[in-house]
Amino acid sequence: MSLSPLNIRRLATAARRAAKSSYAPYSNFSVGAAVLTSSGRIFIGCNVENASYGLTNCAERTAVFKAVAGGHRKLVAVAVYTPTPRPTAPCGACRQVIHEFGPNAAIVCLCDSPERIETTLDELLPNAFGPSDVSSSPRAVTIKRR
Repeated sequence: MSLSPLNIRRLATAARRAAKSSYAPYSNFSVGAAVLTSSGRIFIGCNVENASYGLTNCAERTAVFKAVAGGHRKLVAVAVYTPTPRPTAPCGACRQVIHEFGPNAAIVCLCDSPERIETTLDELLPNAFGPSDVSSSPRAVTIKRR
């Protein structure tokens, strides 16, 4: 999927703005993300760390969850910003969540230098497990009571 320069700028600006709200007292690694939905709306997210590290939520997932909570379930693109010299791609968990709502989404990873990563989710997560791998008809379960 190819993004227009205007949409890349809109996403980059939104992701950079989102990073300013990051709560990263443990890693000091602030991340901002912005997702573009099929309706043209942009939702932002930042990483939110927790003292119980496993409960930390990444910026990308925060943005996706906000879009879904707002009734938008088709992602066209995701931008990720880190205030680093080199761009950082989404982690595996974020790739899987993005796949659920945008298996062919454009991915743009930005940083404080001109270097960037422009790719697609299906390139970052080939042969992904997704909704089509889950049976659409629920299986009947019989519970035997004694």
